[in-house]
Amino acid sequence: MKRNTLLTTAACILAFLSTGQLFAQDEAAPVMPAFETLTLVDAQTTASPYKGQFMLEIQHRFSEIKEIKDIFGIYGSANTRIGLSYGISDKIMVGFGTTRKNMLQDLEWKYAILTQTSKMPISLSYHGNAVLDARDSKYFGPEEDYQFAYRMSYLNELIISSRIGDKVSFQVVPTFVWFNAVPEGYSNSNASINFGGRFQVLGFSSIILEYEQPLIDTETDVYPNLAFGVEIGT
Repeated sequence: MKRNTLLTTAACILAFLSTGQLFAQDEAAPVMPAFETLTLVDAQTTASPYKGQFMLEIQHRFSEIKEIKDIFGIYGSANTRIGLSYGISDKIMVGFGTTRKNMLQDLEWKYAILTQTSKMPISLSYHGNAVLDARDSKYFGPEEDYQFAYRMSYLNELIISSRIGDKVSFQVVPTFVWFNAVPEGYSNSNASINFGGRFQVLGFSSIILEYEQPLIDTETDVYPNLAFGVEIGT
């Protein structure tokens, strides 16, 4: 009887250890993030600050490229945005930013829905913001018709990214934007899809590329956006 009990106990222990090994084998291994910065060129990425971490981001855009006399936009009027983001948790980010042009004040948030692992091929995040145009009320039509709501616009987007090997990352970002008030001839709603990529070329330096395709027809001409740059890591 004692021998049978010992054999049963040993079998249970072996079964438990085997189950633990199977679970250990089934655990998904982490993967290096597809992107390390909050934005690629213009578009947001799936990256976010870690819990308790602050991230300061300065975005500087030169003027429209015209001709050599303004050195292709360098001498033109530039636009700058300064933003501060904070990680509430490893999955949730909030941030605030201010932009020179149109005195835009934005509140943004990001939530990491999925994180890429050895078994999950993509990362998926939701990003949104609410923007206040802080210019004088005269920019929003006749004074008698003015409403505070005219100052507001909203953005919602999903960010799908993936890292392929050690050097290549890409992302797809479907976006929807709503403006409470727009000039005549413009649409309140705007949808687009952004494709972005990053290719590591030397050390921590990479070539980055974006293409954004508008999806809504309007009375005014709207052109696709193409951007590229060099990312230098330290």
